[in-house]
Amino acid sequence: MRNHNYYVYIVTNKHCTTLYIGMTNDLGRRVVEHKNGEIAGFTQRYHLNRLVWFEYFGDVTTAIAREKELKGWLRSKKIALIEKENPRWFDLSADWEQEPRTDDGWPSVEEMVRDSSLRFAGSE
Repeated sequence: MRNHNYYVYIVTNKHCTTLYIGMTNDLGRRVVEHKNGEIAGFTQRYHLNRLVWFEYFGDVTTAIAREKELKGWLRSKKIALIEKENPRWFDLSADWEQEPRTDDGWPSVEEMVRDSSLRFAGSE
């Protein structure tokens, strides 16, 4: 079986009140679809367009299994997963100009500090 790029992701709305877990082979495209409200149904109805968590997989079977696992979790466990890596619930796709990372899915602490200081420098 050939390996490809697969992502399990969580999106939420502006107020972080609703969560949606999905799986895709093109996270950049899927995030744009969420942001533009192009995915009819639940995500469109609740304006779920902020990417707050994602995980990379090279194998579709593993990605599907992880998606099913997360969908079976209680909301509190999903929130803990998000907050472990993204405690301030930043929209991880807010400044994407290229494809998402395919390493462990998360920037280093140094990158997060740099990016957050750039993002909030003008808001003081």
